[in-house]
Amino acid sequence: MIYLPLPFAQVKRSEREKRLEERITLIAPCHFGLEAVLKKEITELGYDIESVEDGRVVYSGDLMAIPRSNIHIRTAERIMLSCGEFTAATFDELFEAVKAVPWERYIPRNGKFWVTKATTNRSTLFSASAIQSIVKKAMVDRLRKTYHVETFSEDGEEYPVRVFIMKDRVTLGLDTSGVSLHKRGYRKLVGKAPISETLAAALLMLTPWKSDRILVDPFCGSGTFPIEAAMIGAGIAPGVSRSFTAEKWRKLLSKEDWDAARTEARELEKRDITMQLQGYDIDGEMVRCARENARAAGVEKYIHFQERDVAALRHPKPYGFLVTNPPYGERLSERDELIKLYQTIGEVYERLDKWSMFLITSFDEAEKYIGRKADKNRKIYNGMIRSYFYQYMGPKPPRRS
Repeated sequence: MIYLPLPFAQVKRSEREKRLEERITLIAPCHFGLEAVLKKEITELGYDIESVEDGRVVYSGDLMAIPRSNIHIRTAERIMLSCGEFTAATFDELFEAVKAVPWERYIPRNGKFWVTKATTNRSTLFSASAIQSIVKKAMVDRLRKTYHVETFSEDGEEYPVRVFIMKDRVTLGLDTSGVSLHKRGYRKLVGKAPISETLAAALLMLTPWKSDRILVDPFCGSGTFPIEAAMIGAGIAPGVSRSFTAEKWRKLLSKEDWDAARTEARELEKRDITMQLQGYDIDGEMVRCARENARAAGVEKYIHFQERDVAALRHPKPYGFLVTNPPYGERLSERDELIKLYQTIGEVYERLDKWSMFLITSFDEAEKYIGRKADKNRKIYNGMIRSYFYQYMGPKPPRRS
């Protein structure tokens, strides 16, 4: 029997498929209190959850999990490739363990690598700067012997490293995202106290809102809630139009792999959908800012922005959603103004027919002045600010025949 050689393209595809089957572990940090939302997103992408911890989810998948996670996940702050995990209580132990990691699998001879951040909690090693220095030295020692060089030009692509130490357990991660995932690329202009895109998306995903339901944000600022809702409703992947650090890591993935992930995301978009999304703000400049951001996100046709005071908010249709991030002290100097504002929010909500209301605020007396206890109250950290996500549940609309 004579065996003919396979065409080059077929051989190349087979090798690519075999390479992409390699199993990796990824780490996705998120806002404290929103781990369950992130876990659901990862599961829906088809990946296996390894652990859920405070402020992060660890999961496993194939190599395509790197581009797919960066492009599709709405609620993570970044995606990191786990390169090693071990116990170290001394700097000598840390050095030797980091040196044992096969960094050459990821970083080429001319790669630019550095420890961008070291976080430690309840561990013997607590000096972030010292940890960063030791990890870098160990990586240099390993790669110098592997590549048989004395110095590195480090004029190639970037490979930022992050170190987490919890109770002397060290995790090393390569940051595949680069710029934080909350920076979708559409928000050119922001207000005084903007809510991040990742947090806004996560809070929306905690509500029962669907794209066929009305959604209004009466304190829309730069438009983050309505824009994120429009992207969710239209199935627009948050990272489809931005770049990532790992796109140029040729030891892991090719340009073809990233293009395939973006093509998949584009094919899932629902551009013919109609939605009733509205954003109001008393500041006309903010309304113009929100419109520009919506245009940059490609969702301007789904959202109506208008300059309007919250006290003037009315809507004739039932079963809508009021989702907002109202002022809660940092923007209002007088407590009397704050109390009056939340009383107005309560009055507005009272006259909306069968609506649900969801608001995030650090004002711990919000329920008192809204005049009604929330059905659910979830504690969430907005950066370092402890906040509350008050959830007022309206009735479900009748089933459509």
